[in-house]
Amino acid sequence: MLHLRLITPSGKTDDVVRLIESTVGTTHLVVMPGAARNPSGDVVMCDVAREAGDELLGALRALDLDKAGSIAVENIDLSLSDRADRAEEEAPGEAADAVLWEHLADATHEESTLSITYIAFITLATMIAACGVVLDNAILIVGAMAVGPEFGPLAGICTALVQRAPRLALRSLIALLAGFAVAMAVTVGFSLFMDAVDLFSEARLKADRPNTGFIYAPDWFSFVVAVLAGAAGTLSLTSAKSGALVGVAISVTTVPAAANAAVALSYGDTKQTWGSTEQLLLNLLGIILAGTLTLLAQKWLWSTQRGRNHAP
Repeated sequence: MLHLRLITPSGKTDDVVRLIESTVGTTHLVVMPGAARNPSGDVVMCDVAREAGDELLGALRALDLDKAGSIAVENIDLSLSDRADRAEEEAPGEAADAVLWEHLADATHEESTLSITYIAFITLATMIAACGVVLDNAILIVGAMAVGPEFGPLAGICTALVQRAPRLALRSLIALLAGFAVAMAVTVGFSLFMDAVDLFSEARLKADRPNTGFIYAPDWFSFVVAVLAGAAGTLSLTSAKSGALVGVAISVTTVPAAANAAVALSYGDTKQTWGSTEQLLLNLLGIILAGTLTLLAQKWLWSTQRGRNHAP
C-alpha cells in the first residue's frame, strides 16, 4: 500500500475527493479543511494499493495539484486493516508488477545526476577493477562490479526514451560518458603510479589470465548477458525489489572493461584497449536496449488495465 498526503487549494478539494473515491484500490480517506498553511489549503490523505497508484497520481497531476498544492507519497510497510486488504484485492493486478512512473522518474533523476559522489564511486570501482585485471583476481572484479553506480544513468536513459524526456536523457548520457571518461583517465594515472612502485607490470597484463581474460574479448555471450541483466535491473527498479540490483551489478563487465582499457592504454597495448572498449560499448548497448523494451512492455501491460481501475 501507498500513503498519499495531499495539500489542495480549497476550490480543488471536492474534485480531489471525488477522484479518490472513484479510484478502485483506495481507502482510509481523511479530509482536514483549512489545515494547511504553506501553501494554504486543505489536507487530504488516503491509502491506495500500489497497483492503482500510478493512475491516481497521474490524475492528480492532471488537476495541477503538484503546482497549486503538494503531492507526497510514502510506502506503507505494515497496514493492519481489513479495508486495506479489500482495497488491494479490488485493485487489478499484483503490487509487485505495478509501475509507478513518477517514482521511477524521480529515482532515476537522482541516480543519473553527475555528482562528486557518483564520480568518486565509479572511479574507485574502476581502480579496484584495475587491480583485479592485473592480478587476474575474480573476487576484485566482482567487488568492482558491485561498487559501480553506472546502472543509474543507464536506467535514466531507458526511462527518458520511454517517457520522451529529453532533459533526463541528456543528463543521464552526460553522467554516463563523463563518469567513465574521468574514471578511466584517473585509472590510467593510477596504473602508471602502480607500475612505478613495481606493483603493476606489463608482463602481468599480457600474461594468460583465465579468470579475467574475457573482459577484453567481447562476443555474443557478452551481449546476451547484458540484455538479460538490463531486463532484470529494470524490473528490480519498477517493482521496488532493489536487492536484485546487486545481482545485476555483478553480471555485466562495464566497469571491469573500462578498467582493463585504462590499464592497457597506460602500457600502449592497443589490442586490449580496443577489445575492452568494444566490451564496454556492447554491454552498455545491451542494457539500454533491454531496459527500454522492458519498460515499453510494462507500460503497454498496465495501459490495458487502466480502464479497470475506476469504480462504476
